[in-house]
Amino acid sequence: MKEKFRLVTFGLLLLTVSGFTECYKPAGQGSNLPKHIKTFAIPPFQNPSLRFKVEQRFTAAMVDEALRRARSLHVTSTVEDADAIMLGTIKTFTFRPVLLDDLGRARLFEVAITVGLTVRDQTKNKILFDNQNFVFRGEYEIAGDPKTFFSEEGPAVDRIARDFAKSVMTTILEGF
Repeated sequence: MKEKFRLVTFGLLLLTVSGFTECYKPAGQGSNLPKHIKTFAIPPFQNPSLRFKVEQRFTAAMVDEALRRARSLHVTSTVEDADAIMLGTIKTFTFRPVLLDDLGRARLFEVAITVGLTVRDQTKNKILFDNQNFVFRGEYEIAGDPKTFFSEEGPAVDRIARDFAKSVMTTILEGF
């Protein structure tokens, strides 16, 4: 009886596992970019929002994610000799208090950053991806003790930029 149960269990396990071999593809392994794109330019993002260094953080996060995910592409900042180019603009940067303490002081802030992004195939002069309304949000907390105050806005923007870069590269490499 035990041997029959083991055989049936093994058979069901084998049937279950063998049926899903083509369904799983590890993240970051696909590239749905056209085959002729070998060089990918990511020039510095534009920042008409006038928020200090936000464009630098988003550009750096995008370059880091592109280097990590798109290993077959040569990533550069020069536009002239690239097969494809990514143009980004920080459109808006807003932050607002969302949680107040007992004294009415803001403790928790929400940061919302709107980014416009276009990926253009330079050899065929064709737009591969365009979204002018990416909105990414994050939060940061202010310490209650003024002696230990440290502005968490910078690290919050870094987290938002990393999340943005991961989302964009996933969409570009696997979502076309």
